[in-house]
Amino acid sequence: MTSELVPLTLAQARRYVADHHRHNEPPIGHRFSIGLERDGELVGVVIAGHPVARKADDGRTIELVRLTTTGDRNACSRLYGAACRAAAAMGYRLAITYTLVEEPGSSLRAAGFVEDGVTAGHDGWTHSAGPRALDRPRLFDPPKMPTGPKTRWARALT
Repeated sequence: MTSELVPLTLAQARRYVADHHRHNEPPIGHRFSIGLERDGELVGVVIAGHPVARKADDGRTIELVRLTTTGDRNACSRLYGAACRAAAAMGYRLAITYTLVEEPGSSLRAAGFVEDGVTAGHDGWTHSAGPRALDRPRLFDPPKMPTGPKTRWARALT
């Protein structure tokens, strides 16, 4: 079985995430996306974008906003590593990502990430003016978006 990393358009990556991700919808935008093919079949995707948390968006930090695979051995750590190498080549200094607190992070550790804290959960996307209007079409109703605490992971790229 041969495998190779392949560039993906946002549309290709979003379609894969919609079909395979357990608990999140595809993101709206990206900086870049990378796929992993085995024998010509797409078996995993990583989508990198600007950090969702405004305070983390310093122009030199990239967030790996989605990663999903069909479970192929080492696919997750291979995609994390490829995304970090691509981001470093583009001048990013730090890569971050988040997992649910119950997820062990084994692939992240294998790719050189370290735990960087736990976020507080939230009740969904709200604003002081009231609930956030979902002004764009959603793929899932109700939306797939966990709101509990998450583990933040970080990897220096320099």
